Amino acid sequence: MNALSLDPNWCAALLARAEQPPQAPRVPLLWQEREIGSIEPALPLALGRLAAVDGTALLCREGQAYCVRGPLGDSLQRLALALRAAGLAHAWRDEQLAVCDVHGVPLASVERAVVRVLGIATRAVHLVGFDTRGHVWLQQRAFDKPNDPGLWDTLMGGMVAAGDTLDTALERETWEEAGLRLEALQDLHQAGWVHQRRPAGDGTRHGYLVEDIAWSRCVLPDGLVPSNQDGEVERFECVPPDEVAARLQQGLFTDEAALILMQALDA
Repeated sequence: MNALSLDPNWCAALLARAEQPPQAPRVPLLWQEREIGSIEPALPLALGRLAAVDGTALLCREGQAYCVRGPLGDSLQRLALALRAAGLAHAWRDEQLAVCDVHGVPLASVERAVVRVLGIATRAVHLVGFDTRGHVWLQQRAFDKPNDPGLWDTLMGGMVAAGDTLDTALERETWEEAGLRLEALQDLHQAGWVHQRRPAGDGTRHGYLVEDIAWSRCVLPDGLVPSNQDGEVERFECVPPDEVAARLQQGLFTDEAALILMQALDA
C-alpha cells in the first residue's frame, strides 16, 4: 500500500490537527532566563500566591513571560501539587518527565500530569511492527486509559521518562506494552519522527501539547505474538495494510498513531 490509498483531504486534515496554535494566548515560562514551557497568563491568578522555598513568589511576571523562582525541581513539584489541588492536572501517575530548555538541555523533571498545562515539551517512542507477510500489528488501547481509551494504536507507544534515552524508553515500553524483547525482533530501526504542536486533547484545561515522537519499525518473526504486561492494552490484531487504511479513515486511531502509520505505510 502507498499514500495513494489514503484520501488526500483526510491526510491534509490530519496534518493540520497536528499543528495548531493555542486556543487561548500563552506566554513563555522561564527559569533563570531559559525557556522551559508556556502558560496561559491567567493561570497564576487561578492558583493564587505560591511560595518558593525561600518564601518569594514562585511564579513572577517578567515582561511578557512568567519566571519560576527557586530550585527548579523543587519549584516544579510545588507547582504540580498546586495544579493538582486546583483540579488542573491530568491523571496523576507519579511519573517524572524531563524538563529541558529550548536547546534540549535537561534541567529538571516534573510530574507527567502537568506537562500540558505548563506547555513543557515531551518526547515519546512508538514501534510499528509488521509480520513476515507485511501485515501490520496493532494494539487497541484499554478502555480505562486516561487518554484515547479504546482507540487503535501502533504496536507500542510510550513516553520518554526523565533519565531515559530513546533506546531505553523503546526497550522498556516494548516489553511493558507488548511483552517483546528488542533482540527478538528483526530489522529493527528508527524510521522517522512525528511532531505535534496543538491544544491538549486529553481534557486538561489550559493545556498545550508540544511533543516529538521517534518511531521505529520492525518485523516480528513467525510465531512471535505480542502480549500486554501492564494492563494498558485491550487486545492486539495483525491486519493487512488496506484494512489499516480503512480504519485510519474511519477515525478509529489516535492522531499520533495515524500520523506515524501514514508515514510507515508510505515507505
